[in-house]
Amino acid sequence: MDEETMSNPIRILICDDHAVVREGLRALISTETDMEVVAEAADGEQAIAAYRAVVPDVALVDMVMPRVDGLETIRTIKGEFAQARILVLTSFAEDDMVFPAIKAGALGYLLKDSSPEELLRAIRDVNRGEASLHPSIARRLIQELSQPTTLPPTPEPLTEREVEVLKLVARGYSNEDIADALVVSERTARGHVSSILSKLHLANRTQAALYALREGLATLNDDGDAD
Repeated sequence: MDEETMSNPIRILICDDHAVVREGLRALISTETDMEVVAEAADGEQAIAAYRAVVPDVALVDMVMPRVDGLETIRTIKGEFAQARILVLTSFAEDDMVFPAIKAGALGYLLKDSSPEELLRAIRDVNRGEASLHPSIARRLIQELSQPTTLPPTPEPLTEREVEVLKLVARGYSNEDIADALVVSERTARGHVSSILSKLHLANRTQAALYALREGLATLNDDGDAD
C-alpha cells in the first residue's frame, strides 16, 4: 500500500440503527490502514446530518432505519451531494428495496451475510466510483431491467469504442483502468463513460454495468479479469 493511500485513508460514515452492527463495522474497518470511520448514525435523519457535517468518501447505509429510511436517506444525500458514493449494507434483498436504491444513486448493494473481505473490497470499489453488487442482487437487477417498463427510453446507438468501454465498465474497470486498457487518456475514458450514460439514459456506472449484462455484452463471470 502506497504512502499516499495510507496518509489519505477512505473516510467512512456508518449508518445503521443497531449499535452492535456499528461497533462490528467500526472494529473491522479499524484493522485497515487505508480506511477510517469518521462518523456514525443510528437513523436516517442522523445520517443526513452527519453526511453534511463530514462529507465522507463512502457512506455505508442500511435500508431499514427509524425516522428516515435508507432509500430517502440516499435520495436526500444524492440530491445535495451529486458525487456521493453510497454502499448499501443491509439484510434485505427484496426487489422493492434493491432497485429503487440503485436508481436513487447507490453505487453498491451488499448483504450483511457477506464476508468481511467482500465488504472491505466493496468499500474500496465504491470509493473508486465502481459498482459493487452482491451476486444475488446483480441477478435480481438484471431480471428487473429485463422488464419492458424499465428499459431506457429510445437509447441512442453507441459507437464501437463506446461498446468497448461499456464492456470494461461492466467488468468493474475504473476510468484509469479503461484508459490503460485502451491506451487513451483518463479524460478521454471519462468522456466515453459520460457519453454512454447520456445515450442510454442511465444514472451511473452501476446501471451501465447492469445494462451491459442484460444486453449480453458481459457476464457475471467477467469480473475476474478486472483485478
